[in-house]
Amino acid sequence: MSRRSRYMDVPFERAAGFNSNQVMGRASLAPLALRLDSAGSPRTAPMRLHGKFRDTARPSSRGCPGLIPMRFALLSAALLAALALPASAAETDPAAKAAFIAEASAKYGLTEAEIEGWLAQATYQQSIVNAMSRPAERVRPWKDYRPIFITDARVSGGQRFLAEHRDALQKVEDETGVPKQYIVAIIGVETAYGRITGSFEVLDALYTLGFHYPTLGNPEREAMRGAFFRDELAQSLLLAREEGIDIPAQKGSYAGAMGWGQFMPSSYRAYAKDGDGDGKRDLFGSLPDVFASIANYFVAHGWEKGNPVVARATADEGAAFVPPDLEPRYGLAELGEKGFRPAEAQGHDAPATLVTLEGAEGTEHWLGFRNFYVITRYNRSPMYALAVHQLADAILAGDAAP
Repeated sequence: MSRRSRYMDVPFERAAGFNSNQVMGRASLAPLALRLDSAGSPRTAPMRLHGKFRDTARPSSRGCPGLIPMRFALLSAALLAALALPASAAETDPAAKAAFIAEASAKYGLTEAEIEGWLAQATYQQSIVNAMSRPAERVRPWKDYRPIFITDARVSGGQRFLAEHRDALQKVEDETGVPKQYIVAIIGVETAYGRITGSFEVLDALYTLGFHYPTLGNPEREAMRGAFFRDELAQSLLLAREEGIDIPAQKGSYAGAMGWGQFMPSSYRAYAKDGDGDGKRDLFGSLPDVFASIANYFVAHGWEKGNPVVARATADEGAAFVPPDLEPRYGLAELGEKGFRPAEAQGHDAPATLVTLEGAEGTEHWLGFRNFYVITRYNRSPMYALAVHQLADAILAGDAAP
């Protein structure tokens, strides 16, 4: 199937100002820019970006997906010193390269010659530094964010995509318990059903951000993110060797996320699956592999087969509660004591968290269960997870299953 999809008739819109990818394994095109958590830290992939950063989630932490938090080498004092150069410098400091080669060799068992050959194929790209240096745009409220992803074109595109690939998607659902409409929705949000998978050379992106991460006023975070991208750079070499992928020829997001699901190299290595049985894990050209990998990312992060994702909630007058994170740790009875109850009876007391958003008709309260949390491992934003859920519901509602 062509990388250019028939399932979207409009350009892919990027959500401004909000990102995620939990230093996990995915960093993707959706929403705009490198996915970061709400504090602006890289999420693994995906993630993510998958991991898109998976979680630079990898995984699920994509990645992540993201996705386990992203593994990246701890910076030595020598490497920190070597990297204290202006991000705008097009020449990479030889001392920084030498420190990276030594650390990557020690961590992954790569030879110095392998790493040097890999670096020789990478090129600094000022456009990537420019993209990463853009001032953070305002965070869109839910009332503005939702219309970006829940559109007639995206819903109908998802229904056509599901209809064409129903058998392969159903097979993955039967094997993993991840509903097919959620797999389709992830692909729809991440790459517009494969229509837009990125235009930056993946190797150049990882190299540029690893050695020339822009100076944005937070040295500690910038050092961590530079370390993250250098680790992804090393893992891209491992990925090329393990999977036979010509990484220098691949294009992706400016954060280095790849393929239909926008996986970072670490998420690719951790969560990608061989869905078509050909002995390869191909997230660029094999949709069965893509479907199986996204589902595996969810499973690795705790997807619960048959359980709910989210439920609308009502609030007592004056009720106020802001959970510290998205972890579903509150029983429905406990949330009821805080003044928040499901709008419809749930028939269970599964742990949930409270998500409060500003919708088109006023404040909305939602109860996010474990599966909602799993989606946020792909992109650590409650709005992203709710958009995926509502897109999945809309795709399924209009599905003309035989």
